[in-house]
Amino acid sequence: MSDRSAIEWTEATWNPTTGCDRVSMGCDNCYALTLSKRLKAMGSPKYQADGDPRTSGPGFGLTLHPEALRVPYGWRSPRTVFVNSMSDLFHARVPLDYVRQVFEVIVNTPQHTYQVLTKRARRLRQVADRLEWPANLWMGVSVESTKELSRVDDLRRIPAAVKFLSCEPLLGPLDGLDLTGIDWVIAGGESGPGHRPLDEQWVTQIRDICQEAQVAFFFKQWGGRTPKVGGRELDGRTWDDMPNRPLLSAG
Repeated sequence: MSDRSAIEWTEATWNPTTGCDRVSMGCDNCYALTLSKRLKAMGSPKYQADGDPRTSGPGFGLTLHPEALRVPYGWRSPRTVFVNSMSDLFHARVPLDYVRQVFEVIVNTPQHTYQVLTKRARRLRQVADRLEWPANLWMGVSVESTKELSRVDDLRRIPAAVKFLSCEPLLGPLDGLDLTGIDWVIAGGESGPGHRPLDEQWVTQIRDICQEAQVAFFFKQWGGRTPKVGGRELDGRTWDDMPNRPLLSAG
């Protein structure tokens, strides 16, 4: 966990679980998998469990960290917190009771805003009615290609106060994207040595759909060898819309 984050759309990260497994093409160049391998080599105690080499890797085995549940109580000033930047809270091996414990922390720290992001949209939908949904929790799903558009339908069916999409790494156009019931969309390209290129038309398509539906749009990065190398400008400006704030116009 960290009291600061370099991720443009959040302020802090909190990892009550670490580790994950590949489930779709968006996972192919996972930054968390690469970082976990490095943290394991450095001796970091949270990243010593190895995952299945076919779907995971060194230091990236799914691990619960109950001791981390106390961390948000120690943050004095309000902040926006990305939950499980190094894992997926709705992974099949995270017990539902543990998810409830994470939600309980969120309930008990209403001064913070929490962002939870998953690729396991089906499990999210299946357990949603067995969870108490805090007003300060934003729930999102990753949608990197049209193949994963069904995740949006799953997200629509849960009672989160704010629902958002992370279209990053965006790997193709999202033809047929329906933003009914969605409050926020993040889009961005992939970064790292094996990054896949981002087509500007894929991004402007999503931006225009957001504008038409009056949904907040956030463009995170073009991507490239490093996250910052391509910059963040789209059509000569940055797009930093957030839920519950006035939206920028395409002009």
